[in-house]
Amino acid sequence: MSENSAAPGTPPATAPGPQPEPIRFFGTTWVDHDGGYGLRRVGVAVGSLAAAVAACFVLRFAYEGLEIAEVGGLVGILVIAMFSICSAIAFRKTWEGFGARPKDPAREDSLRGLKSIGFIGSLLAYFVRSLTEAPGEKLRRTEYEQARVQFEKRRSTRTGNPAARKASGRKRPKRT
Repeated sequence: MSENSAAPGTPPATAPGPQPEPIRFFGTTWVDHDGGYGLRRVGVAVGSLAAAVAACFVLRFAYEGLEIAEVGGLVGILVIAMFSICSAIAFRKTWEGFGARPKDPAREDSLRGLKSIGFIGSLLAYFVRSLTEAPGEKLRRTEYEQARVQFEKRRSTRTGNPAARKASGRKRPKRT
């Protein structure tokens, strides 16, 4: 790959080796906890909790609309059960996503609709995780440190440019 293969608008890499993967809302501030990392965590926690509360109000208004329409008690129970179950599954899947990469991406894609119905669970998982760290920080930190160790290991085992090596104690005769 060429040196200019970075996306437009991204600064060039200053250090050789693997670069940290950015996290949504945090960029790469999670590496050294600089650049307003603490404020970003607070902002993400407050924002995700506020969004979850607002979503609950929207669902409450939707439920009241069902009551006004007099669709029956069974439909109301089914709607509540659907949102509750989908939110619980979305919470669990989002929480698991912070700790490990999905083993089967196709399955994750098939759960996308279910997770969007249970978006309140995903927002709550984001809130709870942001109380202790940036969501997904532990996973990315582990991967980044492993990549750095592998890079340093590969780099230290290199012998350098063989053409630049000096002969071991003897000089080659000059050609005339």
